[in-house]
Amino acid sequence: MVPPVHYTRSGDVTVAYQVVGDGPIDLVVGLPSISHLEVAWEGPEYVRLFDRLAGFSRLLLFDKRGVGMSERIAGPATLEDRMDDIRAVMDGAGSQRAVIFGASESGPMSILFAATYPERTSALVVYGSTVCGGWHADDPIAVRGCPTREAYEQEFEAYCDRVRLHWGDPAFSVGGLAPSRAGDAGFAAWLTRMFCVGSSPNARIALARMNAEIDVRQVLPSVRVPTLIVHREMDSAEPVEYGRYLAAHIPGSKYVELPGVDHLPSVDDMDLMVDEIEEFVTGFRRGPDPDRVLLTVLFTDIVGSSQMAASLGDRAWTQALARHHAVIRGALARYRGREVDTAGDGFFAVFDGPARAVRCALEAARSVHSLGLDIRAGLHTGECEVAGDAVRGLAVHAGARVAALASAGEVVTTGTVKDLVGGSGLRFESLGSRALKGLPGEWPVYRACS
Repeated sequence: MVPPVHYTRSGDVTVAYQVVGDGPIDLVVGLPSISHLEVAWEGPEYVRLFDRLAGFSRLLLFDKRGVGMSERIAGPATLEDRMDDIRAVMDGAGSQRAVIFGASESGPMSILFAATYPERTSALVVYGSTVCGGWHADDPIAVRGCPTREAYEQEFEAYCDRVRLHWGDPAFSVGGLAPSRAGDAGFAAWLTRMFCVGSSPNARIALARMNAEIDVRQVLPSVRVPTLIVHREMDSAEPVEYGRYLAAHIPGSKYVELPGVDHLPSVDDMDLMVDEIEEFVTGFRRGPDPDRVLLTVLFTDIVGSSQMAASLGDRAWTQALARHHAVIRGALARYRGREVDTAGDGFFAVFDGPARAVRCALEAARSVHSLGLDIRAGLHTGECEVAGDAVRGLAVHAGARVAALASAGEVVTTGTVKDLVGGSGLRFESLGSRALKGLPGEWPVYRACS
């Protein structure tokens, strides 16, 4: 769901903002480049970024004046105007003191705000920011890219021509900001839509001209709030040297250099960046919340495995186990199951569809029987917590307990699985209601029939 959009006055201009979450820390985020508060929530990458930040803060998002849902203006906004917009958003949201997070071009205005209003800034976070725009003879980073002012001006005008010609072209939108996602058509379409809804080509050029005149180098020693600077080592838009420069000239700042090539904060390994921010402003890092998804869990094991291993001997039993594993993994591959864990002769797997899970279990039981072995299997469908390769939750415990009810060659399911596969042609026999160890209540269970 898209959070409601609120409006506040900043001088004569109306600025749009959103409030997300209710954490103990206010965090004001200046988004990079062109933004649009509603379209931003159409991008899964931004949604994940916002959700993670709101997990430990009360998150204040806003469109800078001139872009997105904020008031369009004649001509570019000054850095001072944009700094005032931060103050207006905080006032509108009732925030007395906040962490200010400036990404990309929002970095300089956030730096200026922190230096000007330290009483309202609990901490400053700067990501992928520049230090000064345009060309300066005493800026070795700019000089390295363009040895003369004339060369820089020619390159800048060529960029403006590309904006006029290619605004609305997904390849142009993604190329300089998220090169690792250049082949992702969905991501490119979303980012292009946000740019086109959030600004016009001429407004983007005006913003670029304003950014070219920015120089906050003289302000940096005046920043006296706790400061975290994060930069990706191969940033596609702003050289990493700018991040290092900021860290060297903001007293007491912490600098973190992350791997990656993308400039947008929401891509590459975004969780690494948010982990650093969370630890900096809260004192600890919780890490990303596990995803909660609906899955069908499958547990299998070989019936009488201990006795069979003793009768066959180590060598023959090892060979039998290898054949068993190959059969189970082959069935998982055919029915789009994902192996989560294998311990001895048992398998734990998950599926995104219950009918496929039941058919996989039935086929595996038949195939393993042809090897002279028998398995028992149990299935349950429920909400699981997924964190990396790990799958946890009540549904996992239920699946394991149901598997323990099965006899040799049987596939036993909960009533949830049986109800969800109606119309699939699968048949079930009721086994009544059973208590599952460690779980509340009585559970209807069924035997799946091939």
